Amino acid sequence: MENEEHKKQDKLNIMWWVLLILLITLGIAASYYFNEIPRALCFAGWILLTCVVTIIAAQTVQGKKIWAFAKEARIEMRKVIWPTRQETVQTTIVIAAIVVVMALILWGVDSVLLWLIGWLTGQRG
Repeated sequence: MENEEHKKQDKLNIMWWVLLILLITLGIAASYYFNEIPRALCFAGWILLTCVVTIIAAQTVQGKKIWAFAKEARIEMRKVIWPTRQETVQTTIVIAAIVVVMALILWGVDSVLLWLIGWLTGQRG
């Protein structure tokens, strides 16, 4: 009994995907065929097609999994403790200072190595 239900759901899932592919293909074909329609109407048609395709895709097994994942991700996002504006500014200043200090250190090391190589090869004094 459970196996028959699984097969039925697999067939329904395949039917949804075939319908999705057919709708997208028809949308692309219509876009080429009706290329003289104003861009605003064409854009509105693509928005409508995208909505319909999204609704149909949500009916598939994969679509239901993605929807459940999105709900769980939203719940997790609510649990995040976001930094205050002051914390963000302070962290940004610290990172900028570290970048400047590291740039100066690397510039110094590069200058010393450049001088050392020039001295070893006899190209500098």
